[in-house]
Amino acid sequence: MAQQELFIKNMVCDRCIRVVRQELEQLGYLVAEAELGRAVIDGPLADLTRIESMLESHGFALLTDKTTRVVSQVKTLIIELIQSGRIASFNITLSDYLSGQVGLDYAHLSHLFSTTENLTIEKFWIMQRIERAKELLSYDEEPISEIARQLGYSSVAYLTNQFKQITGMTPAAYRNQNITDRNPLDWI
Repeated sequence: MAQQELFIKNMVCDRCIRVVRQELEQLGYLVAEAELGRAVIDGPLADLTRIESMLESHGFALLTDKTTRVVSQVKTLIIELIQSGRIASFNITLSDYLSGQVGLDYAHLSHLFSTTENLTIEKFWIMQRIERAKELLSYDEEPISEIARQLGYSSVAYLTNQFKQITGMTPAAYRNQNITDRNPLDWI
């Protein structure tokens, strides 16, 4: 049986994977794989319009052109990396990691991303790390130094500088004010 691959925008967490899998199965498809940004269906796709409608009703979008798929893949890789906690032990540059995972030259990836998103990969990377920092700060379970380490910052000062540039306040001030202004990852 032939498999069909779907590329899906705005899948940012395990819950998104479950929703996409369940909804595709409710539409009668046998889902062989589901992961961030992607689902694999066993058999033919009977009605893409129904799939698109279902995805849109949950805040997702079916990606059909190659550029959009590549940009979505870069976003997914960055989000996965930040959420996984592997940044602290990451021993290659982000550009090398993305190039290796996507299979395209970083300069080309960067151009596609910037043109499509009006935002550089580096800026997206920073914004995602700051959103994760906000999440960790709101739990109030770990010192800021540990949050900085988990997010791959070389120092608390470096995290504080980027955090303040994005939010207008320091991580300590954010934590102390119990602010809940986090942005959904798919909005960034």
